[in-house]
Amino acid sequence: MEAHLLEWLNLSVRWVHMITGVAWIGASFYFVWLENNLNRVNPKSGLAGDLWAIHGGGIYHLEKYKLAPPTMPDNLHWFKWEAYFTWMSGIALLCVVFYSNPTLYLLAPGSTLSGPEGVAIGIGSLFIGWFVYSFLCDSALGKRPALLGFILFVLIIGAAYGFSKVFSGRGAYLHVGAIIGTIMVGNVFRIIMPAQRALVAAIAENRTPDPALPAKGLLRSRHNNYFTLPVLFIMISNHFPSTYGSQYNWVILAGIAVLAVLVRHYFNTRHDSHKFAWTLPVAAVGMICLAYVSGPKPMSSAPEVAKAPAAIEYQPLPETAVGGGLKPAEAKPAETPAAAPAQATNAGPSFDKVHSVIQERCSVCHSAKPTSPLFSAAPGGVMFDTPEQIRQNAARIQAQAVATQIMPLGNITQMTQQERDLIGAWIVQGAPTN
Repeated sequence: MEAHLLEWLNLSVRWVHMITGVAWIGASFYFVWLENNLNRVNPKSGLAGDLWAIHGGGIYHLEKYKLAPPTMPDNLHWFKWEAYFTWMSGIALLCVVFYSNPTLYLLAPGSTLSGPEGVAIGIGSLFIGWFVYSFLCDSALGKRPALLGFILFVLIIGAAYGFSKVFSGRGAYLHVGAIIGTIMVGNVFRIIMPAQRALVAAIAENRTPDPALPAKGLLRSRHNNYFTLPVLFIMISNHFPSTYGSQYNWVILAGIAVLAVLVRHYFNTRHDSHKFAWTLPVAAVGMICLAYVSGPKPMSSAPEVAKAPAAIEYQPLPETAVGGGLKPAEAKPAETPAAAPAQATNAGPSFDKVHSVIQERCSVCHSAKPTSPLFSAAPGGVMFDTPEQIRQNAARIQAQAVATQIMPLGNITQMTQQERDLIGAWIVQGAPTN
């Protein structure tokens, strides 16, 4: 029952995060589009421009003031709660998924860190990320936006590299996203909203607004705009183990971030011209290149993989992996006694050996009735109860247990490299079950 309730808590928080995130990023995209499409030719007195639009069966006329109307309206709509709730729900999601069970989801298998140490690193990185970012923006670099942007990119990718050394691939990616999200909401809360309040207060008091605050707000707002596409990728990345599961996951993240920023720059500037249209085909080619270089290494040919060990000796499953308690035992490398290699033959590994490994290491979770208390149902609906189910999921097993080795989660069942090689050799043979 506890696993079932945790799953629904995860779903609820994730849903709120998605809804508020769509509202926040959607509003950001809309106002950037609005700003870029204003008609600035011969505007009315006091206006910076206007725009006519049609949507939902109605025609709208929008006007932007150079500064503000002569008198402030009674109802002025502010855009802030979308950002605040996106961040709060994101932090709640970090707690539910990663911090409530850090040895399973957060830490890399075999990590020497304890769960509380991993959580402390994760939380601390959010505060450090914001203060370093804010310091750089307020320094002389704030007047050199291109150089500032490059330095911020290097620091963020540096954080991704550091996280990849102590966290799981998913944990590393999500914490990079959390740092960027914290920077974005910090910009709204600490810079953009105070600048807007100061502007409204100055107009209400009939005095000249301080131009420094809007300038800072514009810089931070521009950063938020370019952060959006990398953050959106990170939000969906946990569905794609070939990215976060790669040993070069931080390089892949850097590549995708660069491509995303290029695409965003085109959409930010296309109202003036299409001189950055080249970024779209470059981004497409870049994604193809990333898919190629991040692909799994070719498996050995059949005669070579037939040299797999004749027998597999198992380490007993940790008691907490199959019953009693939600905290899994820390995964430790299994000590497999040296075994004399079998003579090379034309026959690949037998399915009986593969089946035993999968039942021992994988089916504690991936079953119609999981024996692990961590799940009330098979994750993703993937089950390995029958030979046919195992054969049908051979490609998925290859990708997640052999190539990227992101499964079992946190290597809770202590699958050995020898066992992964055995499964990989069986898949190369065509995954026979007879």
